[in-house]
Amino acid sequence: METWLVALIVGVVAILVGFLAFIFGFLYRKKVGEKQIGSAKEEAKRIINDAIRTADTKKKETLLEAREELHRERSEQEKELKERRVEVSRQEKRLQQREEILDKKYDNIDRKEEALAEKTQKVELLQEEVEKVKQAQVAVLERLSGYSAEAAKAELLHMMDSELEHEYAHRIAEYEDRFKENLDERSRMLLSLAIQKCAADHVVESTVSVVALPSDEMKGRIIGREGRNIRALETITGVDLIIDDTPEAITLSSFDPIRREVARQTLEKLISDGRIHPARIEETVEKVRRDLEIAMKKEGERATFETGVHGLHPDLVKLLGRQKYRTSYGQNVLCHSIEVSQLSGLLAAELGADVTLAKRAGLLHDIGKSVDFEMEGSHIQIGVDIAKKYKENEIVVHAIAAHHGDVETKTVYDAIVQAADAISAARPGARRENLENYIKRLEKLEEIANSFAGVEKTFAIQAGREIRIMVNPEKVSDDALTVLSHDIVKKIESELEYPGQIKVHLIRESRAIDFAK
Repeated sequence: METWLVALIVGVVAILVGFLAFIFGFLYRKKVGEKQIGSAKEEAKRIINDAIRTADTKKKETLLEAREELHRERSEQEKELKERRVEVSRQEKRLQQREEILDKKYDNIDRKEEALAEKTQKVELLQEEVEKVKQAQVAVLERLSGYSAEAAKAELLHMMDSELEHEYAHRIAEYEDRFKENLDERSRMLLSLAIQKCAADHVVESTVSVVALPSDEMKGRIIGREGRNIRALETITGVDLIIDDTPEAITLSSFDPIRREVARQTLEKLISDGRIHPARIEETVEKVRRDLEIAMKKEGERATFETGVHGLHPDLVKLLGRQKYRTSYGQNVLCHSIEVSQLSGLLAAELGADVTLAKRAGLLHDIGKSVDFEMEGSHIQIGVDIAKKYKENEIVVHAIAAHHGDVETKTVYDAIVQAADAISAARPGARRENLENYIKRLEKLEEIANSFAGVEKTFAIQAGREIRIMVNPEKVSDDALTVLSHDIVKKIESELEYPGQIKVHLIRESRAIDFAK
């Protein structure tokens, strides 16, 4: 029991000792902290005082520098102001001198004006005297010559017109000779080379197609009961069927080549199949039309492959394929376009122009003929609109517009396409012309020549490729002959349409016959 009490007392004493030690430690640390805080405050005061002293020093230095800078700028400004005053003074002196000079000039001008006025008055008096003398001389000349002034003027103008006409005709002839010396040989060589390098077969086509029949009995089946089959076929295709006494043949007639081709293929399929009735006819026509669209697309692709013209719009390729079944004066338009494209490329190569561009223009020059049966306007205008629609090159568009001379030639490609088109159309056998149109063209050719004054007789020869004109030698002089030939050529070019060219040959002849007895 005593041991427990001793231990308790020892424990209480130990706690008291620890508590007192904690209190003494806390008081010691507090005293040390207060001492450190006092030292820090003193250090802070010292730093602040140093900063204030440094700031005062900097402020004084800055003020001193600012005063020096201000003094320096003021000195420079005063110096610049002094220089400007000197310059202004110099300018004032110059202005004053110029004013004095101008005053002197004005005085001189006034004196000159007065002198000029006096001279003008004297000149007017002299002119009046000259006019009086002139009138007197004119009166004397009229009396001596027997001509009035107006008559003499008319005679002088007539003489001048004659001299000018002679000079004009002489210059035209001289210019033509000089021009032809250099160009005729070159153009012949280029055209001959192009023609030799581009050979083509020509088959004249017409606006009718003939379908062969296995027997005359088939005609009755095609006509059908009460003509229902032939009426259905004509109504659906828009083509006239001509059934006459020709054995084992039916003629299809239409100016639309696509419709005629559809009708021809339809009739051949119906004859081969043997089933001919309105429903079967309608079904066959639709199938043939679809097949023909595919065939036309392939033909257009073949044309671009043969000519080497790539990058055409797909619709343009289809339109080219339609030309397979289009003819112009009996000439197949697609074959003609391909030939013109190849000839254009050859001519462009000889001239050093862009061959690809020339071929493109040649291939598309008649693109309007693909749809001219369906649209209003000439094939040229339709072709220009189509080319613009599909964003073709401006050179190609203008070549299409100018290939018949409807618009002015601007580029070498216009001339190339014109020449290639004329070569293709003028090849022997390339085109046909019915007798009525041929006679009308010859009559129109002679009529144009006879419309000119001084023409006595006109003869169209060489199938309309040459016209010989006899003129009155008393009315048409040698000089006027050249001018007259040019006028006739211009009128023929503006009023006639013809393939190739027409030679205009004027003949002036004077004869005197007498007999010695």
